[in-house]
Order: sequence, then structure tokens, then C-alpha cells
Amino acid sequence: MALHLSSLISRLDALNTSDYTSVVSLNLFVALLLACIVIGHLLEENRWMNESITSLAIGLCTGVVILLISGGKSSHILVFSEELFFIYVLPPIIFNAGFQVKKKQFFKNFITIMLFGAVGTLISFCIISLGAMEFFKKLDIGSLDVGDYLAIGAIFSATDSVCTLQVLNQDETPLLYSLVFGEGVVNDAMSVVLFNAIQSFDLTHIDARIGLQFSGNFLYLFFTSTVLGVICGLLSAYIIKKLCFGRHSTDREVAIMMLVAYLSYMLAELFYLSGILTVFFCGIVMSHYTWHNVTECSRITTKHSFATLSFLAETFIFLYVGMDALDIEKWRFVSNSPGTSIAVSSILLGLVMVGRAAFVFPISFITNFARKSSSEKINLKKQVVIWWAGLMRGAVSMALAYNQFTRAGHTQLRGNAIMITSTISVVLFSTVVFGLLTKPLMRLLLPSPKHFSSTSTVSSDLGSPKSIILPLLDNQQGSEAELGSQELPQWRFVRPSSLRMLLNSPTHTVHRYWRKFDDTFMRPVFGGRGFVPYVPGSPTEYGTNNLLERT
Repeated sequence: MALHLSSLISRLDALNTSDYTSVVSLNLFVALLLACIVIGHLLEENRWMNESITSLAIGLCTGVVILLISGGKSSHILVFSEELFFIYVLPPIIFNAGFQVKKKQFFKNFITIMLFGAVGTLISFCIISLGAMEFFKKLDIGSLDVGDYLAIGAIFSATDSVCTLQVLNQDETPLLYSLVFGEGVVNDAMSVVLFNAIQSFDLTHIDARIGLQFSGNFLYLFFTSTVLGVICGLLSAYIIKKLCFGRHSTDREVAIMMLVAYLSYMLAELFYLSGILTVFFCGIVMSHYTWHNVTECSRITTKHSFATLSFLAETFIFLYVGMDALDIEKWRFVSNSPGTSIAVSSILLGLVMVGRAAFVFPISFITNFARKSSSEKINLKKQVVIWWAGLMRGAVSMALAYNQFTRAGHTQLRGNAIMITSTISVVLFSTVVFGLLTKPLMRLLLPSPKHFSSTSTVSSDLGSPKSIILPLLDNQQGSEAELGSQELPQWRFVRPSSLRMLLNSPTHTVHRYWRKFDDTFMRPVFGGRGFVPYVPGSPTEYGTNNLLERT
């Protein structure tokens, strides 16, 4: 009995020690997040630095300190988990991207964005996979099968354009920002879909049947994921419009929007779809319908809440990548052959640059034929910016590499360790070196803000309600944004005066018919701008009364 009691006490002591260690780790990590925010703010005007590089540098410095304190045993305070990344960290980033997206520019350039994000990713995937298969077989890096080479193509096709987006301004370069931003989101979704499709097929014997099944599965995931996101967004709009939660509590409105957004991602994962695509299009639909159905207080709260969660998630990712880059366990396997590791990293970086150039410049050349106005054409300087923006690799590549080449964050095979360390090297080099050069390159290639006209069709505040009030595919320049959050009557539509106008402005024509359909069928059911439900006592009511009194 005494022996059993002693064993139980020792187990409780071990458990308490483990819990205390976790508490210490979390405290330290939260403190580091605070440091990243403060230091990033202080260096905001620096010519070279940006928030992602600041977080990465702090993570590296912290990793060095922990490595020295632990006697070379560990460099991080949390164990990386791709499940943690994909389930908890990535959804708020992607949803906020859809929620804050400038819908007019996004859908106006939708075909070009899809060419860059979908077709371009496939081209890059093929070049990186074939190049890795050709070069790595000549190096002694261990046994890699066809599935591993295809996975490498998917891993290094995932771009991270955060550094470039932090430099670009939506008002000054609306076309360029829309293309870089839209391609980044579609690219991440494409890379994850490709990676999941590779893992679900037996690729040891590839034939025409496997190729057709792979293509069909890919298109199925892409289409169904998008539809699921739209359905979830419309469901949230309908619930809030019909039940009028703001009449009792704005907290319930905010809670429903957050829960439906996260539910859309989890439903996609439940049905083995692409959660990235689902939550992105859910964000777009919710900003177009749901956001207009809530009270003014809820609009401000949701706007800042989603932006804050996204910002913290991005900072968390770069901070952890910096610490994990010095993980001694992975580097121990390549310590005997540093030349091989450097060669693999250099080859991967070269393939990334070649694969990027192989589609950016040809697709830009092709799409310029369909653009009548010279201001809408993608000139050579803009093409270089788009190419440069996609050279950086980030958390998605890291998470996919861990999923493919490790088990629970650990690896015992030399080939897998080389691929993990090479991925870390490419992510660090591209983020730090290319990221540091981004601001000077943008200033060299793009004209200064004073050269831009003031007729920009997008709001200067990325996260303001004005930016979300802009209608889907709207072509009215500034008319709605000037009125702020005031509700507007339904739009009048002018038919094209000639067939030539229809042929020269197909986007405007599609927009016209979409607006008719939206105002006639969608908004009366799901709400949105101009169809906000009347909520007695809400801030919206007071704003409307004040507007009527002024008029």
C-alpha cells in the first residue's frame, strides 16, 4: 500500500512539473509575441526591416539563447505541430484575407489571379518536382520515392508574399496589390490541395488512369471547397438577418460570425476538402452580406477582431520558425555532410526562382492582350514585382515539409532530415534576404506615392468599414465609399449603348448582370448593403435618424 502511494505521489509530482514547464513556456512565448509587436512598431519606418523579418530575427535570437542555456539540447520552447498550424493558426489568417479583400479589384482581375494562382502553381509544381528528381538523384541524400519528389514540388510551390504586401499600398497600386494578394491566397490553397491529393494516391505506378483520377480529384476539391465556403457565409447572413440578434445583444452577432467562420474551415477538413479555399470564400461572402446585417458596434468589433487574430497568428508563425530553425536534432543528421545540405538548399532555391519565372512573365504577356487600357496592363516592372513577391517561402511550406518528412515533429532518417533542414534554410534565406531587399526594390521599380492620382477606387484604410462596403464587382468609383456606412438605395443600371461597348468592357457587363441578380434575388433573402434589417434601439437606427434629420 505504501509502495503504491509513493508511486502515485511521484507521478503527481512529475505531472505538476510538466504542467509548470508548460506554463513557463507559454509565459515566455507570450512575452516574445509582445516583444515582436513593440519592436516591429519601432522599426516600422526602417528601410529594410518589416514585421515578419523582425519576428523571425527575435525567434532566431531566442533559439540561440535557449540552445546555450539547455547545453545544446533544444532551441525552442514549443514543439511544432502541423495539426496546430492547420487547425488553429492558419484559419484566422485566411479568413481575414477574404473578409478584408477589396472585392472590386479581386473579381475584376479574377481570371488573371486564377491564372497566376492555379495554372502558375501547377507549372511551378511540375518544374520543381522534375528538377528535384533530376538533381537529387545525383546527390547522396537517402532514398526518396516518386511521392516524395511530387511532395517537394507542392511544398516549394507554396509562396509567402507577406513581406511584399506589407510594402505595397492598395490605394497607390490597386492592380498590383490585387494580383499579389489574390495569387497568394489561391496559391496556398492550390499547394495544400496538391499535397493532399499526392498523399491520397498510390504514385508508385503512374499511368493515364491515375493522372485522370488525380486531375478529377483536384477539380472536385477546388469546386466543392468554394461552394461550401459560400454556403456557410450565406447561412450566417440569413441567421443574423432573420433573428436580429442586435436587438438583444451585439455579442451574439459577433460570436455567430466568428463561430460560422471557424465552422466553415472545420467542415471542409471533416469532409476532406480544402479548408483554405472554404474559409477564404466564406470571408468574402460574409463581408458582402453578413457584415451589413449586424449593428454598427458589431461591425467595428468584427473588423478589428478578425484583423487582430490574423496579425497575432502571422507573428506567432514567424516567431516559431525562427526558433525551430536551430533545432539541433535535425542538424545533427547533416553535420557530417554540410556540402550536401547546402547543395540541396541551393538547388531548391534555384528551382523556385526558375519555376516562378516560367509562368509569371508568359501569363502576364498573354493577359496583356485582353487589357485595353495601358494603365491596366502588367508592364515589365510590375511583372518583376509579382515574380519577386512569390520567391519567399513561409509557414505553409514548413508545415507541409513537417507533415511529409517527420513524425510528431521528429525524424530519424538522414534523407528526411536533409529535406527538413533544406526547407528551413530556404525559408530563412528567402524571408530574410529577399525580405530585406523588398522595400528598396519596390522603391526602385514603383513610382513614389505623389505620382499616383487621387481617383483610386479603393479605400486608403485596409481594415475600415469603407473597404468592406465597396460592393462586389462594383464599378462606381468612390460613390459608395464617400457615404461611409450609410445605407444606399438599389442601383440603377444603364444598358450598353452598343455591341462595341459590350465587347470592350466584358467585366462591366458581367458586373451589371451580377448586380441585377444580387439585388433581385440574393439581398432580399440574405441582406447586405441596402437591405439591413431594422433593429430598434441599435446604433444603426440612431445613425439613420440623424441622417434623416440632416436631410
